[in-house]
Amino acid sequence: MKTTRLLYVIAACIAFLPGVSFAQADIHFSQFYETSILRNPALIGVSADNYKVSAYYRSQWSSITNPYQTLLIDAEYRFSLGRMSQDFLSIGVLGYSDEAGDLDQKISGVYPALCLNKLIDANYNAYLSLGFTCGFLNYSFDPSKATFNNQFQGGVYSPFNASFENIPNPKMSLVDIGSGLNFNFSPNDQNSGAYVLGVSGYHFSQPSFSYDKTPGYVQNIRWNVNADMVHDLGRSFAFQIHANFAQQGAYNESVFGGLIGWRVADDPFSRPDFEFDAGALYRMNDAIIPVVKLRYKSLAVGVSYDVNSSPLKEASNTQGGLEVTLTVSGQFPPNGDYKKKVCPRFF
Repeated sequence: MKTTRLLYVIAACIAFLPGVSFAQADIHFSQFYETSILRNPALIGVSADNYKVSAYYRSQWSSITNPYQTLLIDAEYRFSLGRMSQDFLSIGVLGYSDEAGDLDQKISGVYPALCLNKLIDANYNAYLSLGFTCGFLNYSFDPSKATFNNQFQGGVYSPFNASFENIPNPKMSLVDIGSGLNFNFSPNDQNSGAYVLGVSGYHFSQPSFSYDKTPGYVQNIRWNVNADMVHDLGRSFAFQIHANFAQQGAYNESVFGGLIGWRVADDPFSRPDFEFDAGALYRMNDAIIPVVKLRYKSLAVGVSYDVNSSPLKEASNTQGGLEVTLTVSGQFPPNGDYKKKVCPRFF
């Protein structure tokens, strides 16, 4: 195998990592509504709580090959721009590590982000948010785990046979710039419903993938549209709907679905101590995704599983990916004011 062929193999691993969207090396999660910075940086701070810390774990395609595993941690915090101001500034940071394939292809990234939440209508609690993020990414693989034609002698492989390959530097770094705009509002004073609509773009820096320092594969801009809604059904029940559409070059992804929630609250103006949500999402032409989420006070745990419905189901036996999210959110400093919040409360 020539060096150029090795590079093509590595590029293919990057392009078609399950859990990576649109053949463009973008990681994604089935519970996409939980990952603000990677979905739209203008979603930072769009929450009833002013702080949120989350961890995400995803394991995919274990029935086909070595599991593709992704771990992500993020944190965000919103604060007022002035003592009497109803405008807010939100800051956040996200870090992740993604590992897959026989060559231990690894992608790690850090995305600091900043968002301005501007009040545009106090009567409807309506906010327009503008967000920015700049990601720093590192790619690597383990060349010692690669095999080459020259290492097969008489049809038998030996790692001690010389490969006669000039293997490139197994590491590269990229910079990724993204920005987004988001509008959200609550239609009544009790904040019993909330609506969100936004658009964002990533890879404005047009990073180039190349391990050998020559001009390589240029990553297309990814455009993203997010839409969400939550509404109370009396004091004990609520429903929420989430949708996300992304397009990158010739590829696109559409995910949508909803959850029904049951909660226990003694005081209608205080945050419910307990809430249980269940529902399903659908990733078009790929998977049906059952989801459950349990929240007790400030701690929430979500679990989903991709039931593969694409032609790959013959090889995967419909087994896609397990995903677990853990979130801690609240008010700091505590203010006890749940009745009237500046933003929707379902994230």
